[in-house]
Formats: sequence, C-alpha cells, structure tokens
Amino acid sequence: MKLSTTTRWSRALATAGALALLAGPAFAAAPVPNKGDSAFVFVSTVLVLFMTIPGLALFYGGLVRTKNMLSVLMQVFAITCLVSIIYVTYGYSLAFTNGGGLNDFIGGFSKAFLIGVTAESTAATFSNGVVIPEYFYIAFQMTFACITPALIVGAFAERMKFSALLVFVTLWVTCVYFPVAHMVWYWAGPDALGDAAKAVASATGEAKKQAEAALELVTADAGKLFQWGAIDFAGGTVVHINAGIAGLVGCLIIGKRVGYGKEAMPPHSLTMTMIGAAMLWVGWFGFNCGSNLEANGTAALAMMNTFVATAGAGLSWMLVEWMAKGKASLLGLVTGAVAGLVAVTPASGFAGPMGSIVLGLIAGVVCFIASTSIKNALGYDDSLDVFGVHAIGGILGAIGTGILASPDFGGTGILDYTSKPGEAVVAAYSLSTQVITQAKAVGLTILWSGIVSAILFKLVDIIIGLRPVEEKEREGLDVTEHGERAYNY
Repeated sequence: MKLSTTTRWSRALATAGALALLAGPAFAAAPVPNKGDSAFVFVSTVLVLFMTIPGLALFYGGLVRTKNMLSVLMQVFAITCLVSIIYVTYGYSLAFTNGGGLNDFIGGFSKAFLIGVTAESTAATFSNGVVIPEYFYIAFQMTFACITPALIVGAFAERMKFSALLVFVTLWVTCVYFPVAHMVWYWAGPDALGDAAKAVASATGEAKKQAEAALELVTADAGKLFQWGAIDFAGGTVVHINAGIAGLVGCLIIGKRVGYGKEAMPPHSLTMTMIGAAMLWVGWFGFNCGSNLEANGTAALAMMNTFVATAGAGLSWMLVEWMAKGKASLLGLVTGAVAGLVAVTPASGFAGPMGSIVLGLIAGVVCFIASTSIKNALGYDDSLDVFGVHAIGGILGAIGTGILASPDFGGTGILDYTSKPGEAVVAAYSLSTQVITQAKAVGLTILWSGIVSAILFKLVDIIIGLRPVEEKEREGLDVTEHGERAYNY
C-alpha cells in the first residue's frame, strides 16, 4: 500500500463541515520529517530506477535476438523519460489526490504540474505523526509508474514500432496505470483517520453525530479497492497484474513475430540477462522495502521476504525444469527468481519469512508451467513471458497475500487506525474474507487492464499502425527504427 499526502484528508472534513470539531487538542504541531526515513526513501527511489535502467533493459535486451537488442534498450529508457514527465505533469495528481465524484476510480487535477508542492510539503507514512518530504514520495511513486509500462514491452518485443509504443504508453499510463494506482493505494492517511476518530471519542450529543459522519467521510476518502479492504504492499495488482494482462492483450493483437514457431529465436546474450536479473533483485529491495516509507521493522521484514521468496522461486523453477527437461538452465534460474520477486511484492510487508519461502517455491513452479506448457498449448507469442511471470506471479502473490498476512500463518495482520485514536493496532483478521477481497481486487484489475488496454492498442493501430512491415521486422528494429546497431563487429 502507498499513502496520500497529509493535506488530502482535510478537504473531506471541510466538505462535511466538521473542521470545527477537530480544532481542539486533536490538532498538534505539524510533524517534521525524520532524516533517516527521508534518506531511506531517497535510496529506495534510486534503487527502483536502477532496476528499470539498466536492470530491466539488460534483462530484456539479453533475451531478444542481436538485431533487436538496441531497440529494447531504447524502449525501456525512452519510457522512463516519457513517463517521468507525464507523472509530474498530471500523473501524480490523478493517482494520489481526491477525485471528487470520481474518487473511487481516479484522482483530480488539484496537484497537476505539482501545484502547491514545495520543499516543505510532506506526505504521510503508515505511522501516526510520521511524514516524509512530499518530493521524495512523488519521486518514489514516479519510478513505479516508469517501470510498469516498461515491463509490458517484453510481451511484444521485436515487433512493435517505436512511435506506436510511445503513443500507447502515454495513453496507457493515463487510462490504466493512474486509475489502478488510485484505486489500490489512495487513502486519507493514518493521521486523518486518527484525528477524526479522536473527535468522535471526545464529542458528545449532536457534536458526536457530526464527528461520526466526518469519520465516515474520511474513511471513504480512498480508492475503490482500498475501500474494499484489498491489500497490496508494493504493487502486485498495480504493477505486475496490470502490466502482465496488458502485455498478453498486446501480443495477441499485434500478432506473432515473423517466423515464430518456424525459426529458432534463442536469447542472444544470457550473460546480459543474468546481469539484468541480478540488478533487478538488488533494485527490488528499494521496490518492496521502500514501499513502507519508513526505515523500521516492517521495512526489515519486507527485505527478508524479498530475499527468501526470490531464492525459493529461483530454486523451484530450476528444479522443476531440471526434472522436466533433464537440464537446469541459467535462463530458468533467473526467470524463476524474477517470478519470486513478482509474487512476494504484494505480500512483502504482510507475510512472515516462512510464508514467503512457501510463496516463492509455489511461484517458481506455477510460473514455469504458465510460461512453458500453457503458453505452448495456447500458441500465443509472449516474447519474454510477461504474462507467464508477471500476471500469473502477480495473481498468485495478490491472492496469497490474503492467506500469508494472517497472524495464524506468521503474518502481520492489518492495522486499524480508528479503534484506538492516534494509535495503530492490529485488527481482527478474517482469512476467508480477506482472500475473497483479494480475489475481487485481482478480478477488477484484470478487467480494467484487459479491456482498456485492448481499446488503446486498437486505437493506436488505427491511427499509426502497431508494427513495421515484414521486411523491416526481418532486418531488425535496431537499424530500421533507430538507425543504429547494438554491436558493430
């Protein structure tokens, strides 16, 4: 889960006419960012950028043929630049502000062009009275917005026009990523809930009714999936399912690579792929640990879970491939590790280490089957297994989070910010209810990403066309799209 800025909740209270109720002791001096937390988020932000460029770029680049290596590097780097500008222009506002009548699904434009954000602005964390500089929060969230569409390109690598990709990504982050991020991660914040709950506890008579109404408004000041109670610590739905489903839709609409199934298309450099995978693992600590926004025990838990789930998935993929094909491959090992990283992402701050190991072991096997047997049986050309790893791993992790977050299985449970005003306590946990909620969140994400992505792919195809002519594709996108080669011998 991610948090909104601390100023956001005040608008909901103003709408309720309830600010007067909170004008007493509930309002303390504005919290000051802790330098340790701030430094932690700064480093985490840099790590997530590192896992995108160069990590993801090299991981994907090594998996394609030599003639398309540069095109993949170009696509990932250009997406990072493009989405960064989009994000500060209007993306942050759409994802993390109150959207008025559409607030269940999308934010508004109150912080477009970062209006009102200064060096003194703060963003909430998960603890009452703890904040970080808002610019750090914006930059951290921006790296997530950059890597998600970059993940998609692996599904149709080697066969999409660069111009079409840029137009599609612009539309996709606007119509898919920002709404899903808002639905999953936008909420009023712990201080908003705590202050509103304090007002209820201290009021009597008619004032108490007004305070209770204000608390309801603050609680409802959240995205649809957050209101449902879905939990996603670092992006199982927002990043991985979202990208994986869009990738599947894209590879189906664009079609198979020229020669697919008839010509050998081996990775041109597994050395590059291994380097990229290692960078992804390193960067993923920023991805998962940083999502806690505070340098505390929960961040340490996320770090441990990111270690062991990844190791478990890498080993399980390697072993099941060894048994199925007679040899253990480096490609299988590193792909399994990525599957573990994907699966543990939504659970990283909620599960216990032993539960994360089990999740990783299962993810390695399930994603192996999805990327080999199921893919071959259905015959779709998901070039770099974006659907098999990210969508399937994300679905497994998102639903598995509902199980592993249970204290009965070593999980942390879910915090309640209202039963004891100003103090976050672990709420009663219903495993069945949470699993159903997680499944609903997965279903909505699949539908939103799948339907809207299909519309956007078709729209771009009509306007400028999605793929180059066959002759250019055969020659390779490095030369035909960019006039360069990755290698000159």
